[in-house]
Amino acid sequence: MGVVLIVLAGGYGATAGWLLPRAAYRFSVEPGEPWRGRCPQGHRVRGWLGQARCQGPGSTAPHAYGRPAGPLAALAGALCAVLAAAVGLRPEAVVLVGLAPVAVLLALVDRAVHRLPDALTLPLAAALAAGLGAAALLPRAGGDWRLALSGGCALGAAYLLLHLINPAGMGFGDVKLALPLGVALGWYGWGVWAAGAFLGLLYGALYGLTLLLRGSGTRDQGFAFGPFMTAGALTGLLLGGFGA
Repeated sequence: MGVVLIVLAGGYGATAGWLLPRAAYRFSVEPGEPWRGRCPQGHRVRGWLGQARCQGPGSTAPHAYGRPAGPLAALAGALCAVLAAAVGLRPEAVVLVGLAPVAVLLALVDRAVHRLPDALTLPLAAALAAGLGAAALLPRAGGDWRLALSGGCALGAAYLLLHLINPAGMGFGDVKLALPLGVALGWYGWGVWAAGAFLGLLYGALYGLTLLLRGSGTRDQGFAFGPFMTAGALTGLLLGGFGA
């Protein structure tokens, strides 16, 4: 049964990843600008999910824009499969695996424009809180809903403090991303929460140090921190899932 769960989760993740390129393209705009509604050639982009390809009037073949779907399908599929393997046959697996592609989408947008849209971070936090609340009512649940809510508040407060200390180095979007990541980590307890929070900071610091050592960055240069926060939280969830 565990193998079936992993295969199903991987298939779901691959399908969701295949549909992400268009959403990543449309969300990747600077703050204050409307979501993209046209491709680089000026053709109208219809819908939010699907490959970043379009075919305008009179075109003989579709043209591609944005990110290719294949690598995103592989990434999201692998992420969901690994999460399913860690969490196993527990009710929270549906919630964590189901929402994992949204974290991939957020990382893509952050890498592209150094922005984490409220339209993604805040609904993700609400969906995680509601989903884990429902999972806590079912048998075999591996975590605690009240700890999850406390973890979201605590990680959000910690990143808010970092933002207030250094607004240029820690964006407010990172603060809002900390809410859903904290909820997910807190589900498995404060030990997992601390590990995921620390590893997110560590991954980001190591990346920044690498840029400095390679001469491709400066001390004041900013970079997308959301992907490292997400990677740290994923590591923590894997530890929590296998531990539970």
